[in-house]
Amino acid sequence: MSNAYRSYRTIQRRRCRQIMVGSVPVGGDAPISVQTMTNSLTSDVPATMAQINLAAKAGADIVRVSCPDKDSTTALRQICAESPVPIVADIHFHYRRAIEAAEAGAACLRINPGNIGDAQRVGEVVRAARDNGCSMRIGVNAGSLEKHLLEQYGEPCPEAMVDSALYHVGLLEEHGFRDYKISVKASDVFLSVAAYQQLAEAVDCPLHIGITEAGSLTSGTVKSSIGLGSLLWAGIGDTLRVSLSSDPVDEVRVGFEMLKSLGLRHRGVTIISCPSCARQGFDVIQTVRELEQRLAHITHPVTMSIVGCVVNGPGEARETDIGFTGGGHDQGMVYIQGQPDHKLPHAEMIDHLVQLVEDRVDALETENRD
Repeated sequence: MSNAYRSYRTIQRRRCRQIMVGSVPVGGDAPISVQTMTNSLTSDVPATMAQINLAAKAGADIVRVSCPDKDSTTALRQICAESPVPIVADIHFHYRRAIEAAEAGAACLRINPGNIGDAQRVGEVVRAARDNGCSMRIGVNAGSLEKHLLEQYGEPCPEAMVDSALYHVGLLEEHGFRDYKISVKASDVFLSVAAYQQLAEAVDCPLHIGITEAGSLTSGTVKSSIGLGSLLWAGIGDTLRVSLSSDPVDEVRVGFEMLKSLGLRHRGVTIISCPSCARQGFDVIQTVRELEQRLAHITHPVTMSIVGCVVNGPGEARETDIGFTGGGHDQGMVYIQGQPDHKLPHAEMIDHLVQLVEDRVDALETENRD
């Protein structure tokens, strides 16, 4: 992403070829897609569809489901037919599950070709994927590296992870299959980032980035932001999943916040707010919390500043679509497109700001239709 006016914001994305995950392009000049994964039993179609629909509503471009058994791949046919977004089938070891998932309508198989048997079985999976328009993800994980690589390198390391990925690439390309992307995930930020940096130099396919087993909502968000933020800032990454021990919707929201912070994608309301102090003219923390909840339905990009006093408030408001700066006498200033517009009592600010955002979105939608 280039920025002619602010060169320090420029991110040069790594060049790679593009594949399709269902209707979603991954790689090339396509937007960086956001993924998550369900945690329900895949065989429980209503529960799985409920999670998929909520994730899609939050902005997920792609959703992955686990397919460890025949019941799961049987249910997958209905799930793929009803899902509003492409479905990735997570395959563990059995090559038959991969074939069943491709035939059931999965848009992509997450697989390690070396785990599913000999060359004949790999060939059968490749044929099923090709016949059903299904791409693949080679998913290397530091916690499940091949025994010979651990013996060779002594421990999980970037070189071992890249070697594993390239070995699996060779298995697919022996069958002329190139509709794949690769991930090299670890729970260790340093290890994962270093592996992706090396892999990015070694292949021309799209990269799925993530820090695996990152942790809870708070600690996992911090760890993922450091790791994925470093990669994204360096232009590495074509699709991502934030792996949290939390609701799949949280993964989607955190993923989009990362992309928004780097200017790589824009969705919904971005709120710039102060941490609050004794100068605040109103309860900034509670105000921001309530605005986030009430504006969660907005998908159009809108920027908003909420600052408790006039020290930094006017300057921040100058850079946003809508702003509010606290002041004296229980009222503050509303800014529209960076300019002071009108004063407003603090007690009325939340309802008023929500209305301003909704009015702006309505105007944008009308403009786009025209």
